Amino acid sequence: MGGDFAPQATIAGAILAYSELPQNVTIVLIGDKETILSELAKNGASSDNFEIVHAPEVISMGEHPTKAFTQKPNSSISVGFKLLKKNEIDAFSSAGNTGAMLVGSIYTINAVPGILRPCTTTILPKENGSVGILLDVGTLPDCKPDIMYQFAILGSIYAQNVLNIDNPKVGLLNIGEEEEKGNILCQSTYKLMKDTKDFNFIGNIEARDLFKEKADVYVCDGFTGNIILKNTEAVYRMMAKRGLTDEYFERFNYENYGGTPILGINSTVLIGHGISNAKAIKNMIILSKEVHEAKLSQKITTALQKFIQIEPETSK
Repeated sequence: MGGDFAPQATIAGAILAYSELPQNVTIVLIGDKETILSELAKNGASSDNFEIVHAPEVISMGEHPTKAFTQKPNSSISVGFKLLKKNEIDAFSSAGNTGAMLVGSIYTINAVPGILRPCTTTILPKENGSVGILLDVGTLPDCKPDIMYQFAILGSIYAQNVLNIDNPKVGLLNIGEEEEKGNILCQSTYKLMKDTKDFNFIGNIEARDLFKEKADVYVCDGFTGNIILKNTEAVYRMMAKRGLTDEYFERFNYENYGGTPILGINSTVLIGHGISNAKAIKNMIILSKEVHEAKLSQKITTALQKFIQIEPETSK
């Protein structure tokens, strides 16, 4: 029920995903049952192809995330996280209220032990045909060096296991390549990363190199990352409107990627763009399957154990 064009775009996207996913994969539609059945009928799709979970309440895009999540326990977002926590679903995706999705991830699913703050990422199409990733892109506008250090670890694990990039190169986004460049955050983060063996750090990277081959993972605070993300989207829309796009620039279309996983939590949760159309929803659902099968949360836990002492849970 979340997103600017829900439920029409959401259900149309689910129908497209059903046609592309293996038959052993079940798509669960969470929302008002009568609305879902009506939309499926309009699209000529059988309700037998989906599992439907009734959730009559809706968290709108403008509501306060924490209040809405707690005050609307029967919303599609709240119900989705309950199902995820009970392992009744393997992955949960939504193009709805981003803040509510983050609240549900942190307080219902919880962060991987040792993770200071979860984050989100976006794909960066490179000129040579490959891709890189940028993180964080808005989850944490204010960061500290140790959090940025963990972003690099999370990005490396995602690049290796989902994007199949061997030994990904990690760059710290800065206003210059020299070690002493940048603000206090970047300078302090560089010192932490400089001699690390936890990931393949290659030094500072400038924004003009984001789409080149210098690095595979670009680390920045959420404030900077979100500005870059929104600016890139704006440039793509402006070029497309003027008919200036080509095969390379078409790769900047958010519809091709659908959504982004929240990295650092104990399950698979993806957040989609609020303006997601059917194609974007389809690709978000397919990506959620790939992220789940990559077992990211388990691999993140294993990676953190190398340098963070995680206390084992005691039985009661």
